[in-house]
Amino acid sequence: MDPAACAMVLLATPGSKRVRQLQAARAQLGLPVAQVVAWRDWLEEPARIDAALDRPCLFKIEPPGDDPLAHLHLLHAGCRLLGLPPLRAPEHGELLAMDVWFAGFAAAMQGLARRLASLPRAQVVNAPDAICLMTDKLACQRHLTAHGVPTPVLLGRVDGYDHLQALLQEHDLDRLYLKPRYGSSASGVVAYRRNRSGRQQATTSAKIVHGGGGMRLFNVKRITRYEPATDIAALVDALAAQALYAEAWLDKPRCGDRHYDLRAVAIAGQPAHRVARLGAQMMTNLHLDNQRGDAATLLDGADMAALEAAVLQAGRAFRASGVVGYDLVVRRGQAHLLEANAFGDLLPGLLWQGHDTYAAQLLALHRHA
Repeated sequence: MDPAACAMVLLATPGSKRVRQLQAARAQLGLPVAQVVAWRDWLEEPARIDAALDRPCLFKIEPPGDDPLAHLHLLHAGCRLLGLPPLRAPEHGELLAMDVWFAGFAAAMQGLARRLASLPRAQVVNAPDAICLMTDKLACQRHLTAHGVPTPVLLGRVDGYDHLQALLQEHDLDRLYLKPRYGSSASGVVAYRRNRSGRQQATTSAKIVHGGGGMRLFNVKRITRYEPATDIAALVDALAAQALYAEAWLDKPRCGDRHYDLRAVAIAGQPAHRVARLGAQMMTNLHLDNQRGDAATLLDGADMAALEAAVLQAGRAFRASGVVGYDLVVRRGQAHLLEANAFGDLLPGLLWQGHDTYAAQLLALHRHA
């Protein structure tokens, strides 16, 4: 590749792990350093992106979550849009007003999309509207289902603990997954089970903390299991206040004493990197100190074909997205897509055809530029 023709601009948090990994990949490929526009700077002055993108270049949007100031800016923007008083800054890991934050984030993405429409020389890796759709987990699953992608059965919005019990009765279920509509990385996800005698169990990465004027929720690495009905009710009500939905339980395959699912990265719509995520609990996200596994040794030919077919089908539902991470459950030759993640390429050291996720996407995207 000609380095002079391979400029790149990132909307990101300077110095974050994602930026470091991508810059390292560019150096490895002999490409010039990508220009980084900080989320906090862009939110304060949206016009500053115009000059950076008024030239032929790749433009990639990385998540704003690495910068607490950018997160707070989006939270306050959501408050203004929804007519709410300003909220305090969340503490590290705190699950606070995820729905309000999303309102601010969605408005920012809409504003960015309008600016990009007047900057046609920039090739956008993942379009802002696609990022926004993937960040709204319930809308994303509905979108995938409408495009024929196999997903777990959606049971819809959950308004609180009492509504959860009504849903269980309506669908004659004793177990399901509860997921924050605007969460990420298993934040606030609950695996809920009960038996006919009335005993309940909620397994989650959300920890209830009392004090400081009331109950608060924090996303922690150590999975917590709640059994008292009062705790489960408080947990579900607190998550429902920030937008919560339910989907049918889907058993994950096992490797020894561990459950596993898979993360597959699609680049330009094609299945590329894939890795198994193994954990003792139902939440197998790698940031929860779970382990990587070799997908090629865990999946037989039918399973691998099902994974690749599901990823290709999902890619057709997200044609404006050059790089997407998909989480899947694959067993007995069938694949179900759990989530599409617009920022799902942070998998350090995972190789596909000799390249990590960042080098592989740069090669593919510059090839199509």
